[in-house]
Amino acid sequence: MAFLYDILVREFGKRAIAQVPVPAHITDNLKFEQRPYQTEAFQRFILCDSENFEGKPKRPFHLLYNMATGSGKTLIMAGLILHLYQKSYRNFLFFVNSNNIIQKTKDNFLNPQASKSHLSGHLID
Repeated sequence: MAFLYDILVREFGKRAIAQVPVPAHITDNLKFEQRPYQTEAFQRFILCDSENFEGKPKRPFHLLYNMATGSGKTLIMAGLILHLYQKSYRNFLFFVNSNNIIQKTKDNFLNPQASKSHLSGHLID
């Protein structure tokens, strides 16, 4: 089975992926500016979510972001939650292997004063 990354490139091409706009409800509500590879992660998700193509995963999507420590996984999660919230999703489920990780993640999402909080504080309705 091919990786979704490869399927998207084969189906749409790198230029088409790069032209997918990241909506303001993501960019305006994240505290930090996105790095180019994070923007590309948002573009790939939006393209996968909005277009039909051969090899598209069935809903609900089960996606894995394989990223190094310090590369901004929490920022990607926050941006995708903002995007899905805008599309009327209201329940999000996290699976982690440590209670410490879920507590840190909750703090990052819910406490604007947290050192790694990614939300700007002026969230969407």
